Amino acid sequence: MDSVAAWLADRGDQLWTWVVLPIVVVLGLYLTLRSGLVQLRLLPEMLRTLGDRTPRDESGAPQSVSSFQAFTISAASRVGTGNIAGVATAIAVGGAGAVFWMWLMAFIGAASAFAESTLAQLFKVPDRDGFRGGPAYYMQHGLRARWLGVVFAVILIVCFPFAFSSLQANTISASMGGAVSSLTGGEELRWLPWASGLAVAVLTGLVVFGGVRRIASVTQAVVPVMALAYLLLGLAVVAVSWREIPDALSAIVTGAFGYNQVVGATFGYVVLTGIKRGMFSNEAGLGSAPNAGASAAVTHPVKQGLVQSLGVYFDTFLVCSITAFIILTGVPDLASAPLGVDLTQAALASTLGQWSLTALAAIVFLLAFSSIIGNYYYGEASIEFISTRRRVLHAYRALVVVSVFTGSVLSADVVWSFADAAMGFMAITNLVALALLSGLVLALLRDYVQQRREGVDPVFTRDRLPGVPGIACWKDARSVTGPIPVPRIR
Repeated sequence: MDSVAAWLADRGDQLWTWVVLPIVVVLGLYLTLRSGLVQLRLLPEMLRTLGDRTPRDESGAPQSVSSFQAFTISAASRVGTGNIAGVATAIAVGGAGAVFWMWLMAFIGAASAFAESTLAQLFKVPDRDGFRGGPAYYMQHGLRARWLGVVFAVILIVCFPFAFSSLQANTISASMGGAVSSLTGGEELRWLPWASGLAVAVLTGLVVFGGVRRIASVTQAVVPVMALAYLLLGLAVVAVSWREIPDALSAIVTGAFGYNQVVGATFGYVVLTGIKRGMFSNEAGLGSAPNAGASAAVTHPVKQGLVQSLGVYFDTFLVCSITAFIILTGVPDLASAPLGVDLTQAALASTLGQWSLTALAAIVFLLAFSSIIGNYYYGEASIEFISTRRRVLHAYRALVVVSVFTGSVLSADVVWSFADAAMGFMAITNLVALALLSGLVLALLRDYVQQRREGVDPVFTRDRLPGVPGIACWKDARSVTGPIPVPRIR
């Protein structure tokens, strides 16, 4: 099994080094420059749009989930073990400098996140719960390449609801084991992973069989709570170790541009580790978050693109940075540091004491469980792209529940390596589609900015992009905004 994991890891590194990394950087920079730094220039718009009212139908009911609920669905998937176990692994194998590259790629990747979620909104389709869409849909309707959409959908289903959700469940089990071990004096309870897996599987089944509106209601409640709890834990570490913060920042900057004698990481490996773990965490350009972004009822596609860019910042600059400071102030010697959540637990225990392990276990549970729910929804949108048969959807839901249970009791090494490779293929497929459709993104951005200059809350209808086929929604202003007119904004 170790040899299989090593082989997968080696092939995955080659794929990321020679294929994924150049595409991610070049396209991210292209979208950043062509959009006029949209991810920075329209930052106030991101915050304003997050609180927009949800358009209603003729009966007065919401057309679909709100912009904020779609944000929390994607944040639920983004903010998970990648922020705790993934960042810890990046620092352990790539040194503190990997954090710098995570930050930089989050800024560049926010432009890609804007583009993919804007396209997902443009080419979304109506369904029984409101709307659905994502990269598979804009590949079919925007590029006229359904075959490519099917390929992407299959890769996403394998990667997110199965491989990544298994990892989330495995991290829950590991963190609970660490917390219980601290309370029992180091004694391991062999039945704990099985009990943990069963509990998470049951909870997952209760949510996913309830549909997208139940998913949205759960994530809307859980995501703010878990983010606040982890933020408070991180602030407690900063308050206790505030003298070490300057050294931590110095280690991040200096370690980003040279050989790291502590962990033996070369410059290229530091960059690769930071970008790969950063992309696993914030999913910018990966093609997963647009599946949630497309479900929102908004009055202009650009609005949800801006909201999803904000999600990248929320994930990396806030939550990932908390983990980085916890580790770099709590475990200054990374030479023999453990990988994954064990490193974060060790850093917390050294700074705040053993009680923090129990607090982290509870936070990890919320983070990982919400990610499982978000990952499930991404897979559901892809399943319904391939087939709308109810039997297929129910079978998919059952398999997700089973994978969550098995992930709790199996070794995660092979799954991590396999998921990295699958994530690379996902990114390649999605980024190529983004490059080909980038002209539509820029046209939508110009339309949005022009309407804001005119003092109105932007409303998009498909006649504003004449000659673009495949747009299923956005028929007219009334169907977009509902019976209540959109107010002017001063």
